[in-house]
Amino acid sequence: MSIYESNDVSHLAGQPNRSPLKPLPAEPFETGRWFTPRVDRFSQVTVRTNKYSVPVRLVGRQVRVLLRASELIVYDGRSEIARHERVAGKGDTRLELDHYLEGLLRKPGALPGSTILEQARAAGKFTPVHDAWWSAARKARGDKDGTLALIEVLMLHRHLRHEYVVAGLAAALQAGALTADAVAMKARKSADADHPATDTTTAEPVDRSPLVASLTARRLAQLPADTRPLPSVAAYDQLLRLRSRAKG
Repeated sequence: MSIYESNDVSHLAGQPNRSPLKPLPAEPFETGRWFTPRVDRFSQVTVRTNKYSVPVRLVGRQVRVLLRASELIVYDGRSEIARHERVAGKGDTRLELDHYLEGLLRKPGALPGSTILEQARAAGKFTPVHDAWWSAARKARGDKDGTLALIEVLMLHRHLRHEYVVAGLAAALQAGALTADAVAMKARKSADADHPATDTTTAEPVDRSPLVASLTARRLAQLPADTRPLPSVAAYDQLLRLRSRAKG
């Protein structure tokens, strides 16, 4: 029996304690593979038989794609412009609704029943709350204007977290406010309530409530009491009497 098969470790006595592994390299080693496809007229790139969407502004441009084991990243120069979960099959398509919003502003009728909308619903990015608000907006403003309002709402996702936009949609729907501005206001209120601002000098929460709720409140709160008598229309009544006498 060799010393490597024996349980006797007496031969190791006095030996220095050495790690069996070398330290990791200081620079990361990229295991992905690079591609340089051109964006087609559908705002998609083809990588290994599968298609992935990119923003519509890049149609016709050549981009750089890094394909990893579980994800795909698209670069325009040094800027990352899209990131997708890698498609495992062949001939499949992975689309991101946000990539097509500028194009949908020109052709809002292409949104209902589209593949991008179906994939957004399946991914949980287009929720039943989105659908309910969209339905109410189309009923009140017509299909085209209601869909345009929805597209403006979807653009809010670029600046606000998903849950805040959904909360804004729910609050706006309850109030009957069917404009993107109303949804944005409700969404920001939800974000402010979740993350109140703090004073950097005292670390105390900052009161963001407006000092004046409305012009009427401002007048009542800051102007002195109006002691003038109510206006009278007696002089005009005299004119009516004179007119009746002239006719008689």
